[in-house]
Amino acid sequence: MTDSFTEKSSTSIFGRLGSAIKGVLFGIIFIPVAVILLFWNEGRAVKTASSLKEGASAVVSVAADAVQPANESKLIHLTGDAVTTDNIADPMFAVSANAIRLTRTAEEFQWKEEKKSSTQNNLGGGSQTQTTYTYTKTWSDRPIPSDDFKVPGGHQNPAPVIDGPVTAYAEHVTMGAFRLPRSVIEKMKGDESLPVTDADAEKLLAELKTKAKSVNDGFYFGADPAAPAIGDQRVKFTVLKPATFSIIARQTGDTLEPFPTRAGREIERVESGSVDAAAMFQHAESENALLTWAIRIGGTLLMALGIGMMLSPLSTVARVIPLLGDIVEAGTALAAIVFAAAGSCVIIAVAWFAVRPELAAVLIAAAIGVFVLGKVTAARRT
Repeated sequence: MTDSFTEKSSTSIFGRLGSAIKGVLFGIIFIPVAVILLFWNEGRAVKTASSLKEGASAVVSVAADAVQPANESKLIHLTGDAVTTDNIADPMFAVSANAIRLTRTAEEFQWKEEKKSSTQNNLGGGSQTQTTYTYTKTWSDRPIPSDDFKVPGGHQNPAPVIDGPVTAYAEHVTMGAFRLPRSVIEKMKGDESLPVTDADAEKLLAELKTKAKSVNDGFYFGADPAAPAIGDQRVKFTVLKPATFSIIARQTGDTLEPFPTRAGREIERVESGSVDAAAMFQHAESENALLTWAIRIGGTLLMALGIGMMLSPLSTVARVIPLLGDIVEAGTALAAIVFAAAGSCVIIAVAWFAVRPELAAVLIAAAIGVFVLGKVTAARRT
């Protein structure tokens, strides 16, 4: 079922100008936040890269079948089968398994609000906005707060009865002669579905047995799984079974812990399957590079948004003539992108200057190039 509500609103030139001035205040906040984020990211990237380089040169590959006292406090790499004899159970349901980890997930059938707006600029600088709120029913593993809906009436989402996700861990997990700590277990991947059976349903507590149905490898709380109603829930389980993993961490007695580096970062890596130490460090370096670029792009966009908000009063005033407002808005957007790109290059260069001066010089040259390109582009547009 889909439900919708549409409202129209008008804003005068003075109202739009007031909103633009408020935007300037947010822009003043966004720009320094972007600068701090970009500068912090470069420091993080340098520390992580240096720590990985240090770890790659110090790691020792060992057999998991014996703990060698000579490797105490060293960074070691081991590969083997992570196993446990524990049977772990969900704290609410009777579902259990011989596994390293058991996780319960719960979804609730809820209302979801989607908002779409379109604005028409009027001569004189005012505008008319039409906003449509659409309400659809969907399964979600997170509560959707319906009190914040534009039209909460008839779209109320009840509080979930079953919580999720909830995870239970085996107390004793080993790899050969090593005991694996929780920090390592939490990094393991490869969970798979754990179907529930009629026998599991029979073991349910009395208050749950009257409400739950065994459907599609899980439990369903509601009248009819084929026609879900708002507030219905479906619960499923996944387990991480014993399997082969590769680990890089510091040896401490017969267990493991994160390895502290002189560069300031700790190293504790876990990958599925048999992976040699060199490949694991290559993967970590790739992850660091990907995260670094993602934050760089995010910081640059945040800076561009802040600059654009600071320039927004110009296009708002120009909206007295709609076409002129469009031209000014395009110009300020271009200026925001150019200044943000150039500014980000300078910030990154400053952050790297002490570590890699040659890269800093390249980035400063790139910043100058971006700025010149922006000026040439703007000159051609005029």
